[in-house]
This record gives sequence, C-alpha cells and structure tokens, in this order.
Amino acid sequence: MRLYPTGPAGRAAAALAASLAVLVPLFAGAGAAVADDGRPDRDFTIEDPRITESSGLAASRVHPGVYWTHNDSDDGPYVFAVDSRTGKTLATITMRGVGEPRDVEGISLGPDGSLYVGDIGDNLDGSWSHVWIYRFPEPKELRDATVDAVQYDVKYADGPRNAEALMVHPKTGRVSIASKNEDGGGLYEGPAKLTTGAVNTFRRVGEVPWVTDGAFSPDGKRLVLRSYFSARAYAFEDGRLGEDRPVAAPFQRQAESVTYTADGSALMFGSEGARSGVVRVEVEGGGSGGDQDRGKPSGSGGAGGEAGDQGDGGGEDGGKGGVGLGAAVVVGAGVLWLALRRKRGQG
Repeated sequence: MRLYPTGPAGRAAAALAASLAVLVPLFAGAGAAVADDGRPDRDFTIEDPRITESSGLAASRVHPGVYWTHNDSDDGPYVFAVDSRTGKTLATITMRGVGEPRDVEGISLGPDGSLYVGDIGDNLDGSWSHVWIYRFPEPKELRDATVDAVQYDVKYADGPRNAEALMVHPKTGRVSIASKNEDGGGLYEGPAKLTTGAVNTFRRVGEVPWVTDGAFSPDGKRLVLRSYFSARAYAFEDGRLGEDRPVAAPFQRQAESVTYTADGSALMFGSEGARSGVVRVEVEGGGSGGDQDRGKPSGSGGAGGEAGDQGDGGGEDGGKGGVGLGAAVVVGAGVLWLALRRKRGQG
C-alpha cells in the first residue's frame, strides 16, 4: 500500500511521486511492455484489472514463468498466478480458514513447496498487537480454486511495527520479516518452525533501510531488499546479514515487490497500480544468485529507468533518458530528505 511519512515529509513524498509519475514516462517510456518473443521471465505487464495493488511477487517452482502476486489491503483472501509470457492471470486462489486479511504485503515460496502469505502491513506503525502469516501448498494445476490455508499468529519481541517484506529461506524454511520505517527498519527472524495454537515471536537480528519487499536467492546466500528508490543485496549466512552492495533496481512509480526468477538468473521488480509493470534485472554470476552484483535491467527501455547505476548506457538516446531520469530522482530524493529532516526537527 502507498504509505509515505506524515506531515511535511508526507506531502513532499506525495508530490515527488506525482512528479515522477509524469517524468518517468517522459524519460524512460510508458510502462513495461509484454515481451514479444514468447519467452518467460521477461519484462511484462500485469493485465488483470482486479490486480491494482500488487504488493508481492514469488516465482513459481512448479510452473515455469508464472509469478504469484496479491493485492494489499481490503481485497480479501486472494492470490493470483500471472503468466510472465502474456501478463494474463492463469488462476485465482481463494484461501479458506484464514479469517479476514487486513493488509497483505508479502509472499514467498518455502522449500516445502508452500506459499507463505504475509498479512503483515500496519499502516499506523504499531497499531496491531499481532499480525498473521498464511500458508498453503503451491497448486500443481493452474485453475481457479479454493484451498485450505494454515494461519499463524505473529508478534515482534520488541513491539508492534509496520512491515511489507516477508522472505522464506529456500534451504532452512525459516521465515524473516523486514520492518518499514523512515529512519530505518529491522530484520526479524521467526522461530525455526512456525506453529499454530500459539504466538510465533519474531526477534530483531539486523538493521535494514526503508524496505518495501525482499527476496532470498535460490541458494539462500543472498538477500535482496528493495525500497522506493533503490535496492541492495546482502550476503546472508547463519541467519545474519553480511556485506552489502547496490542492485540496479528500475525506477518505478510505486516500487513494491521483488523476487528472484526460479533459476536465480535474474531479479523481477514489480510495482503497484493498474496494469503495473514487472521488470527483469540480470544477476551477474549466472543462475545461483549467489554472486549477485549490481546487474542490468533487461531489454525494454519502456520498463523504466534504473535507480542505481546505468550500466552500459545503451546509446545516445538511452543515455540522455537515463541522465534525465537520474536527475529527477536525485532532485526528488533531495526534496524528500529535506522534508524528513524538517519533520524530525519539528518532532
């Protein structure tokens, strides 16, 4: 869900988003384009008119080229399977036995073949005493269906907080959550195994920036965390964050989601909004995802500019577009930074 700081910072962020909504198409082309070569895992546009606030992405391991996503608040217990070849929805899954979801913000696949859905949003930064995680096996057939889901109660050891990123480690199955805060959030580690009938307490194990989503590499050695304006890849070992480096995330109007492709060869970055775009960014080092570097967005310039380095430039026109978009991002980020400083000063 769109959530900017309140007061002067909130007004500045909202103005920045509105300005960039105009600037991004001018400099980088209008929205992601569906790949015309018929291959999966390329830039694509989510075509389903029901999906207007795609807040999480998870690459299917059973159905090549399919991505699971969901809306965030007040949409109901629904998860959608979207084909990256066409942008069309192939299945709508209705979760049964999970109550009424409040603010679903993240989705991830575990090593047990289950989808984990994070009802972890808290737009008032600590108004909910607990949040929920739902789990159900990834369907082997892509068709509309109602499935029984397990519901887990979750709380944080250091008190309630807002979060939008839920990640399941692909080897251990342990669930992590990254909280979202303008002054920096935390990485929270869940118990070794989630249980029903009792509260699952997540404990803070690391410090992270403002995070809107995250994803583990398929080998579990990297954790990528994204925000509105950037993304970083962290070495991950024994449940702890290590050295980090920037990832060349595309600039998107409402940057909300990220996942690795199933083979680990690329990252897929998504955004909110009607007909929102998903952009592929190559991972240096091949399929494992373990040697993540800054990478490069793939193919279509219409998918949006980068928030990080511009890579190889791609020609004179592409260079001008990147410079213009980069300038817009720098100026906008400066405005937002000043507004945040002013807000803290007034507080």
